[in-house]
Formats: sequence, structure tokens, C-alpha cells
Amino acid sequence: MQRQSTPLSLMTAMHPAREHHVTSLHTIPLTLIDGTAIDFGRYKGNAVLVVNVASECGFTRQYAGLEELYGLYRSRGLEVLGVPCDQFGGQEPGDDAEIADFCERNFGVTFPLTAKTDVRGKEQHPLYSELTKFKKSILPGTVRWNFEKFLVNRDGEVVGRFASAVDPASPELRQAIEAVIA
Repeated sequence: MQRQSTPLSLMTAMHPAREHHVTSLHTIPLTLIDGTAIDFGRYKGNAVLVVNVASECGFTRQYAGLEELYGLYRSRGLEVLGVPCDQFGGQEPGDDAEIADFCERNFGVTFPLTAKTDVRGKEQHPLYSELTKFKKSILPGTVRWNFEKFLVNRDGEVVGRFASAVDPASPELRQAIEAVIA
């Protein structure tokens, strides 16, 4: 099913206060799991839930919930971006092709995934360098485990951060998403 998008000029006319300014997040380069080079600006005008993911984690079942969120809210302007990472207990050992296959086969994942990357440490991806600057959370600073979630509003500003244990179906996360896509 192909998504119809509303032209930015129409969105601005409908919501004049919502002019979508370029933020430092929008210029960050990303490589998708299939090798396609993009930048975070691809999501400008949409809210984005960025989640560091892993295939062999106790939270791996959250892939199903993330896919459900994506299906439920995508038409209203939410993107989900999965970022495979092997920095927490070696729980993402596969290469990009294996990860993509695992996600599709086991959870029917259709939301975009990046190439496997580091979310902390000296090889930390620039996206996570920016995301972890968000301080209005009980989780400031370094990513602590797989499936931490960052909610970015339509203007590219981080507006929420959620612990690994916060399930995609939780009222806390869903209310935050509803607020940024309203």
C-alpha cells in the first residue's frame, strides 16, 4: 500500500505555525540496511521514533509492537527508524542482510532499518551523538541498553526518551506519539 503524502506547502497552510525548520538532526547522514545513503532530513515534517534494536535481546519481541505503531500512525506522520546495534552483550551478531531477513521473517518489519552501527562510545554514530544530548528525561546521556527509544517531533527536535522496558503498546509512549503527530 503506497502512502499519499501531503505537500509541505499544504501542510504549512493547514498548520501555519508548523514551518519545518532544518535542525542539526536533519543533516546527519544515514545508511539504510540495504546500503542506501540518506540523511535524517528525509524525515523532515514527520515525527520519528528512533530505536536501537537487537535480534537476540530480551526486548526483541518489541519489534512486533514497533511494527504495530508504524502501521497505526504512519499515515498520520510517524516514522519508526530501527538502528541495529551490537554494543550490548553481543545481542546483534548478524550482518545487515541477516538482520533484515530476521526482522522481516519473524516480525514482518516494514519500517526502515539502518545499517548496524554504534550508539555509544568513540565510534558513536552522529545521530546518537545528537539524540543523547536530550536532557529532559530520566535517562539523560549515554544509551544504556537495546530498545531505548527517542521521539523526535516534526521539526527534528528530540521531545522524549523512553527506557528499553517501555513497551511500544504502553500508554506513556502512545500518548507522547499522539501529542507530536496532532
